[in-house]
Amino acid sequence: MPDEVPDRLEPETGVHQPLDAGVPQRVRPRAGHGDPGSEQVVPGARRDRDPAGRARRGHRPQKHAPVPAGWPAALADTPRAPDRGLTYRAIFALCYGLGLRAGEACGLTLGDIDAGRSLLTVRGGKFGKTRLVPHGPRIAELVGEQAARRARAGAADARAPLFTFDGQRPVHPGTASQTFHRLVTGLGLTAPAGISPPTLHSLRHSFAAGCLLRWYRQGLDSSARLHHLSTFMGHVDPDSTAVYLTITDELLDEASRRFEAFAAPAWTEAAQ
Repeated sequence: MPDEVPDRLEPETGVHQPLDAGVPQRVRPRAGHGDPGSEQVVPGARRDRDPAGRARRGHRPQKHAPVPAGWPAALADTPRAPDRGLTYRAIFALCYGLGLRAGEACGLTLGDIDAGRSLLTVRGGKFGKTRLVPHGPRIAELVGEQAARRARAGAADARAPLFTFDGQRPVHPGTASQTFHRLVTGLGLTAPAGISPPTLHSLRHSFAAGCLLRWYRQGLDSSARLHHLSTFMGHVDPDSTAVYLTITDELLDEASRRFEAFAAPAWTEAAQ
């Protein structure tokens, strides 16, 4: 799993930007085929189904403006919030690079870090679930730097929060969400009509969509790996994960190229 889920998405994959709802198209596996080249783009298909062809239960299409990849959380420190910019940068990176919920990222403790195995113990998920989340070297460096800052501040208890401003209470996820909103507003992004500004939770969408796109680009069978992504994100089943798998322009291009390669032999045979 660590080699399949990136600890940081590529800039072009870190975008939660659904297609216009008036363009009904999706990616659907061909019936009876498990080959990674068997997906096809189906014009005119309804968008109430996910890229694997399953119905989206209770899905309400949401439109978000793109989340710029790599933008810094450059926030000035205050007497009540030292290392404010670095703290929020790490929280946002965990939401973006590992697909954590805001509450999961903010709720991490020093004891949740397993540097030797490159694992985070993520607690406080939906229904009180706890899971192990593997990560790569960039996330390891980011988390290690945050832990070092806490150690310099005198934190030694494994139950001590990883992200805190007063040394006792963890950063509230609502505060992190509000800070993200203010930062996005300050970027001066112009959202088209009918498109809402990105929220902190949009980074979780970006993570899921980015994983799907990367699998397509690597020629992997995305349908077979949805269970991996579902477990990684703390979902009960892939149906819950499907809500996050937004069809982007880049994904449609990759799906079209894959189908063309899959169908090329048949087209050549028919032309002869």
